[in-house]
Amino acid sequence: MGTSLTPEFWERFAILLVAAMAVTVVVAAALDALIVRVPRRHAHRPPTHAPHRPKSADRRTSAHC
Repeated sequence: MGTSLTPEFWERFAILLVAAMAVTVVVAAALDALIVRVPRRHAHRPPTHAPHRPKSADRRTSAHC
């Protein structure tokens, strides 16, 4: 027993297809914006400097202890 695809089916199919495409575009744009903005936020922050650690040449010890 075969079923025929009614005009109501095609109308709902078209509406759901367009809605799914719109949701896909919106989600993709939102994720793209997040992926682009996250590295830019980190790049704009000033680098945190570690406290100055003297090099071995700065710590001279006397050979005549």
